[in-house]
Amino acid sequence: MTDEFDLTPNQLDAMREIGNVGAGNSATALSQIVNKKIDMNVPKVSIIPIEEVPELVGGPDTLIVAVFLRVYGKAPGSILFLMPKKNAFFLADDLMGRPHGTTQELDEMSISAIKEVGNILSGSYLGAFSHFTNIAMLPSIPSLAMDMAGAILNIVLLQLGQMGDRAMVIETKFIAEDDSINGHFFLVPDPGSLGTIVKAVGVE
Repeated sequence: MTDEFDLTPNQLDAMREIGNVGAGNSATALSQIVNKKIDMNVPKVSIIPIEEVPELVGGPDTLIVAVFLRVYGKAPGSILFLMPKKNAFFLADDLMGRPHGTTQELDEMSISAIKEVGNILSGSYLGAFSHFTNIAMLPSIPSLAMDMAGAILNIVLLQLGQMGDRAMVIETKFIAEDDSINGHFFLVPDPGSLGTIVKAVGVE
């Protein structure tokens, strides 16, 4: 195991602060999209075993909708925007201008709209990281899946697991004022990228 995961308290604080700015940008963007106030918690920065990630969203058997993007550039990684199925359906109703409870399954238009939300949130988040690190971080085209959290995260994190058994996760929870939307947003740098980001931030 490399030493890149052995961050000092100051380095963890720096990552949390960047995550806080990124999450704030994302919450503002999401509020504008759905036209309602979106609150967020202070991002958690964790160094955890890969297999523990599903526990962060309620356990491996929780049925979720996931928007997944790869991050390209000098500090590649993965972005996940995860929502319980019910909340994803509410988000689809908000985006399509329909009463809550209308969506019972995701059609092509709903999928496209939710993927675009993931795209906008990712752009807001990565913009903050690029600002603080001067590292260009570009998101891929988003993909969407609905399945149990364990199944989705096993597929997404498999490539990370092949390179290391731990991941740094920056986790933010978004909650709408009427609780219709809540979701977790994760940024997971690839092994090797964490050292690049920390060095760019310049915190010893």
